[in-house]
Amino acid sequence: MSAQLIPSDPDTVMVIRNVTPNVATFSVPFLRFGRIRVGGRGTLVKLSSGALAVFSPVALTPDTKAKVTEMGGNVGYIVALDIEHHIFLSEWAKAYPNAKIVGPEGLQEKRSKQQADPKIGDEQFDTVFTKANKAAVRIGTDFDADFEYEYLDGHSSRELVFCYKPDGVLIEADLMFNLPAVEQYSKVPATDRRGTGVTDKLFNKLQTTSGDATWMKRFNWYLAAKDKASVTESVKRIAAWNFTTLIPCHGDVIEGDGKQVFEKVFSWHLTGKR
Repeated sequence: MSAQLIPSDPDTVMVIRNVTPNVATFSVPFLRFGRIRVGGRGTLVKLSSGALAVFSPVALTPDTKAKVTEMGGNVGYIVALDIEHHIFLSEWAKAYPNAKIVGPEGLQEKRSKQQADPKIGDEQFDTVFTKANKAAVRIGTDFDADFEYEYLDGHSSRELVFCYKPDGVLIEADLMFNLPAVEQYSKVPATDRRGTGVTDKLFNKLQTTSGDATWMKRFNWYLAAKDKASVTESVKRIAAWNFTTLIPCHGDVIEGDGKQVFEKVFSWHLTGKR
């Protein structure tokens, strides 16, 4: 059940901050497989229209709601960034019933099979990205005015990636990690910030952007990219966007040199050289 993945009192461990005046993040601790500290993060963006878009939403707590209200309160879009980041869609959809729900193909069907989970409802998606429609699909007039977006149908997690053009911010889920998850674990007790064993330490080395990021390049090329040609096309489109900040769901936000780090991590796809 999803309840096993959620901190018992999210507000006590959640870090809420503005990355830019229009972009806020909600960073929380999260253990993958119960032992790997990858952290979790939701992102809230204020569009030029005044509407809000939330990406990979985290628990809708009193503090989370207060931030939504502070930024205008009009949630117009709820976006699942891939087939994994969807647990809290239902509670956001119930609180903001006029919001359009966006996600990749297969996610609504996946959720329909998880109805025994009290966190997961049967909400209908308003926009579904597929391999066939990804070049033509549109989300909303005000949303499209502010965002570039790309669907990586060849990625194992069916990733959606967005670039908020006014502030040059790239928002993604599992396309690229940036471990260790320092911010996401900054409010937990000191004893919980330590590694949970060999697996945790190895995964942190595998998913770090520091140095030449060779292990992350290998992971993305050999494991994550199920259709390398398709992923390569998508990565090249993303690399053509203008962004300086990169917000991943797992690990720390990269500010200032986000594009350069992205180009380093995906250099095998961008240059064809390994």
